[in-house]
Amino acid sequence: MGCQKHRDDNVLASESCVCEVVRAIRDIQDARQEDDCVDCKDCFAEPLGDLDGPRRRNADTRVFTLTTKKGKPFFAFFNPDEVDCCDSGCVSIFFRVEEVYDSCCARLRVLVPLDDERDPVDLACDEGISLKQVCQVENFQKTRSCITVDLNEFIAVQCIKDVDLDVCR
Repeated sequence: MGCQKHRDDNVLASESCVCEVVRAIRDIQDARQEDDCVDCKDCFAEPLGDLDGPRRRNADTRVFTLTTKKGKPFFAFFNPDEVDCCDSGCVSIFFRVEEVYDSCCARLRVLVPLDDERDPVDLACDEGISLKQVCQVENFQKTRSCITVDLNEFIAVQCIKDVDLDVCR
């Protein structure tokens, strides 16, 4: 399924696919509407909470990752004081979109990766991100750390899970 299928008349034709997907995630998070189930689960799956199977009626976030033009996971730092465990790294590849601006810039909230027991997962290694550790991530915790990015600088976006992070608006 291509990005063009989901184009809105208000979206510029020159907008990148990643920008379009992140904008759609933001719209889905805002809508939180009740619809029939959809059998194709991708970033465009609606409503929020319907991404990974049984609908999570209380979901407020679609967690996603971005891939750089070099094919690497994009990562950002969060404040280590926000995590209950002191040996955890302060790096994450998981985000929540907070705002998308007309120029395809977005403000993303950095999410702490947690394992199935809700302990932080340290994704950092000497080579960058430990892909082995990524497989341990089952849950997420919101942070107050945000980053502004140019969405035209990425080649892929992957939606991971719909979760309730109790994000206030």
